[in-house]
Amino acid sequence: MTHEEALKAIDEQVKKQDLLVFMKGTTDFPMCGFSGRVVQIFRALGREPVGINVLENDALRNGVKEYSNWPTIPQIYVKGEFIGGCDITVEMAQSGELQKLLDEKLGPAKKA
Repeated sequence: MTHEEALKAIDEQVKKQDLLVFMKGTTDFPMCGFSGRVVQIFRALGREPVGINVLENDALRNGVKEYSNWPTIPQIYVKGEFIGGCDITVEMAQSGELQKLLDEKLGPAKKA
């Protein structure tokens, strides 16, 4: 995958997925604590994010940082809007802001 192909693929996924996490590993097998923490937060809120493993491709890993102008992974998008990384997600979850944002953008979480 070239750099340009990576940026195009990133843009397509950001626009297509309602709740997207560019992460190290997968939602079922995170390969770093920060990525795992973000997935846990969303699941605790009744949401299942789409995870894209940036470790599978260097162009993707570097491209996502350029696309968002954010230096770290994971990176969270809700309905195409960049939210931030793990620290911001944790802070928003603790304040209740994340739940409010998800409800506004995606509707209420489905009960299990």
